[in-house]
Amino acid sequence: MDGHPHGADRLCEAGDRVYSRAVRRGRLPRREAEPVPCLLELALLHPDPDDMDWLVPTAPQEVMTRLLRGMYDEVSASQRRVGSAVEAFEWYAGLGRQLPAAPSAAEGPAIRVLDGLARIQAAMDEATQACTSEVLTVQPGGIRREAELSEGLHRAMALRGRGVRMRDLYTHVARHGHGLLSYLELMGDAVEARTLDEVIERLILFDRTVAFIPANAERTMALELRHPALVEYLGTVFERLWRLAIPLTAPLPDTGIEGISHREQSIAALLAEGHQDAVIAERLGISVRTCRAHIARLSETLGAASRTQLGVRIAQAGLDGARPPVVIPPGRGSPTAG
Repeated sequence: MDGHPHGADRLCEAGDRVYSRAVRRGRLPRREAEPVPCLLELALLHPDPDDMDWLVPTAPQEVMTRLLRGMYDEVSASQRRVGSAVEAFEWYAGLGRQLPAAPSAAEGPAIRVLDGLARIQAAMDEATQACTSEVLTVQPGGIRREAELSEGLHRAMALRGRGVRMRDLYTHVARHGHGLLSYLELMGDAVEARTLDEVIERLILFDRTVAFIPANAERTMALELRHPALVEYLGTVFERLWRLAIPLTAPLPDTGIEGISHREQSIAALLAEGHQDAVIAERLGISVRTCRAHIARLSETLGAASRTQLGVRIAQAGLDGARPPVVIPPGRGSPTAG
């Protein structure tokens, strides 16, 4: 295996060739797979129970589902780490406010509290003027409203004029907004956008030196961060999410599960974790009404008559991530193992 240090998402040339041949033929002699032990170790090939001298391929749809599940788990783990860091930051910030009057920590050079939209906009304009190479942004929520896009358009155009590169992360739902598509067309090659099922809270990072994050739920307060360790941490989080995200110019991958869309697969996983409709809707950037419509479709596809039964059906179909999902044949109300 030393000569094949890779995962199922990036097969070596020999592995690609042998696995493709196995899929086309339905099976192949074990000796043909000897040069590529990676395929057995990655469970892309497995022994034929009827004849152990032959190997049969794992279905490509199942491999895709496994990769998507791994991607989702990585994103979830990153979000949990960010959430823990934010909670710890709030705790330390609370201790800082209890200190006797000293040089104002809140207004210091490393962390500055911006109270009010006017101060936030002024600080963002200042950071834009000083930026020379790169801007990274995370934009949670669903479809971006025209007003939101217009709000920062002057900054984006100024950055583009100076040759600054921009990378934006959105939720998959944002793909359906005409305003975003128009904005990206206007910005041309200056902006690259990708999407995920879920992203972290809003983040804007200039030149890996100054970052802005919300300081309250209403976003009327923000934190301007210039502490090198904090800024580096946020940059690392962005890069990991960026690696997992899908370019806006590329279609979302098929789930490999008949009758269940990519979004419904994400909703099923969050339902299995015990989240309420409103929480799921917020995390995926959709309305509660839309979320419930997808849940109704899931129930119909999986043949569930109640929420309790839906949870059982989700587990049976492998949509909770415990095992690979199975294909639901047309007209069948319950999943059968494939």
